[in-house]
Amino acid sequence: MIIMGEDAQRVKDKDAQEYNIQAARAVANAVRSTLGPKGMDKMLVDSMGDVTITNDGVTILQEMDIDNPTAEMIVEVAETQEDEAGDGTTTAVAIAGELLKNAEDLLEQDIHPTAIIKGFHLASQEARSQVNEVAEGVEPGDSEVLQKVAETSMTGKSSELNKDLLAELVVDTVEAVTVEADDGSYVVDLANVNIETQTGRATSESELLNGAVIDKDPVQDDMPTEFDEADVLLLDEPIEIEETDVDTQVNVESPDQLQQFLDQEEKQLRQKVDKIVDSGADVVFCQKGIDDLAQHYLAKEGILAVRRTKKSDIAFLRDVVGANVVSDLDSLSGEDLGRASVRRDADDELFYVEGLDEETHGVTLLLRGSTDHVVDEIERGVQDALDVVSTTVSDGRVVAGGGAIEVEVARRLRSYAGSVGGREQLAVEAFADALELVPRVLAENAGLDSIDTLVRLREAHQEDEDTRAGLNVFSGDVEDTFEAGVVEPAQAKEQAISSATEAANLVLKIDDIIAADELSTSGDGDDEGGAPGGGMGGMGGMGGMGGAM
Repeated sequence: MIIMGEDAQRVKDKDAQEYNIQAARAVANAVRSTLGPKGMDKMLVDSMGDVTITNDGVTILQEMDIDNPTAEMIVEVAETQEDEAGDGTTTAVAIAGELLKNAEDLLEQDIHPTAIIKGFHLASQEARSQVNEVAEGVEPGDSEVLQKVAETSMTGKSSELNKDLLAELVVDTVEAVTVEADDGSYVVDLANVNIETQTGRATSESELLNGAVIDKDPVQDDMPTEFDEADVLLLDEPIEIEETDVDTQVNVESPDQLQQFLDQEEKQLRQKVDKIVDSGADVVFCQKGIDDLAQHYLAKEGILAVRRTKKSDIAFLRDVVGANVVSDLDSLSGEDLGRASVRRDADDELFYVEGLDEETHGVTLLLRGSTDHVVDEIERGVQDALDVVSTTVSDGRVVAGGGAIEVEVARRLRSYAGSVGGREQLAVEAFADALELVPRVLAENAGLDSIDTLVRLREAHQEDEDTRAGLNVFSGDVEDTFEAGVVEPAQAKEQAISSATEAANLVLKIDDIIAADELSTSGDGDDEGGAPGGGMGGMGGMGGMGGAM
């Protein structure tokens, strides 16, 4: 009996499991080479020809043209990691891929997927518990440790060359927007941080500014550009002639009639400007356009006007100056205005706006770089650093990096495996092996022998019980990475373990794939994600993924 359409495809049982595992592993393999300080970059070219050069895991996966439902599930691991922890996306995806690789070995030993899933779940719970036990506390005011966290996040990225300065700026930025809650916890509101970029300058000239930076010009050169105490109007309405809602045609029979129309338009513009003057505004940031004649009137009144201000800048200025965004000039009053000092940097062609009221807040991180590609990658690195430092301040826990925490947790998991009965014990041990992928890949990417490195790390953790022993990828030595300044937020590690486990278990639970049409037609059946042996030739694992690499 035929119950499916002619184009429908189906993969069942072991073929489905193999297909899913290979597709997921292909995604993990695509980003493994970017892990760590010695990781390499990827060049991504989208369908429009735009080029992105980065080693940020989530950026790579989002830009890749992935045409496979299983692979997309692994991409979601990176996105979740980015949202929850801000960094560690490559680690999370790599662990997910290694978990599935080890699960495949267990499946070949006729261990049922449900036993593997249960074992992975138990191991994940125990691993997160052990991360918490090993983690060390950090106070929000401990700038030295927080700076190490920021530097660790930026190491291996384009921002690394100036990581000392950038890390200091990141810590100062987070401290500027951190408040203590009623329950004694600390809350970091990154919504009060605005990041602006500027090309043509050295990265070392980046700076943190109190207030907002507006990359716009005044509408007229003869307008004043310096105000120590200005009343600021944020306007979401054009200062232009109002257009009629319907198309109209007017016959003009004499020059006098034409002049009347022109006079009426001028009067309408004058009324709009008068309302702004009457409100007491000294500076106007308008999201829409400003008519040439209105510009002239505003300049005569000594008012600084900036048009076509970005919506995001208007929203940020609202918090910085404490003003209301006005959408109708007829309802404008002095209460809608905010207070700020405004000055213009003629060299950089930027407006610096600093709020004067204590209730207002907001800082701008101005990042500079030589080219667009450089400054874009610096911005990604700094954004990740902001996220991990804010996570550390809110969570208050850090761990040693360089593979130290993974080796220590893997050692403890192997001890824990003895208390787990049944075949789940093998899954727990496989989970421990998967965690050790991180130091192995760090060594590989640094040109070191991964097996020798892992053996030395295990010895350091077993004999000396040194929970901080990790890999120095620059010297190849095993040392106390915490003291060496390689520090990572504990929450990022916990989130990576949790996300990777859930994604791996979700993939393992699938034993039947029913597709209404071909998933892809470019699979080559290799280990990088093509259709497995016995599967359907039309269901290539990664499809269009190669087009973006």
